[in-house]
Amino acid sequence: MIKLLITGAKGRMGQAVKSCALADGGFEIASEIDLGDSLADGLSRSEAVIDFSYRGFTLELLEGCVEKKVLLVMGTTGHTDEELEAIQKASEVIPIVHAPNFSVGVNTLFWLTAKATEILGRGFDLEVVEMHHRMKKDAPSGTARRLAEILAERRSLSYDKDTRHGRFGDVGARTDDEIGVHALRGGDVVGDHTVIYAGDGERVELTHKASSRNTFANGSLRAAKWLSDKSPGLYDMQDVLGLK
Repeated sequence: MIKLLITGAKGRMGQAVKSCALADGGFEIASEIDLGDSLADGLSRSEAVIDFSYRGFTLELLEGCVEKKVLLVMGTTGHTDEELEAIQKASEVIPIVHAPNFSVGVNTLFWLTAKATEILGRGFDLEVVEMHHRMKKDAPSGTARRLAEILAERRSLSYDKDTRHGRFGDVGARTDDEIGVHALRGGDVVGDHTVIYAGDGERVELTHKASSRNTFANGSLRAAKWLSDKSPGLYDMQDVLGLK
């Protein structure tokens, strides 16, 4: 039994993690915390943390996990470079799985995107389109960013320099190196992601659509089990699923 601390426990993902953990049978819910609750008290009773909260909480969470030597599964997205550096530094002391998406299907999409980009080559224009519920705060989603990063890596491009986030006005013709990224928001959409390869006379589209948050919750629990006997280091779901 893994003694689990759930952060953002009152949120939709926190509730999904709790429900799936109880159904799994391999976890004890040692603590649930949300805004205003004591992190130190929760960590003192726990062996692992699953975090789907918000990026403003990350530095405090990392400090607490490092102090208590508690392993961390983090699904929070939208981090700054400083926060990403702090995650990397903390992983030198504790094992961390940090992933933009814990769905097995989405991580298969990551793998397929890498392979398709290699196979199709430079004759196809690259676009990423994502849609989420109206309450999502960061854009693009962490998953969409990772998809664009994979495209950039396989094309020897730069995410920072070569992505174009939406288009408006007289932006000129599309460049060969451009990676379009588009974020849609509305309703209660859990998460849709499509990678588009547009060539002359043909188009290839890779799409994943999530209809339940349990998909992500069960993936995070799988990551926690996998992480339980790992040495300090920074891992992702590709490591968990053996796709590297």
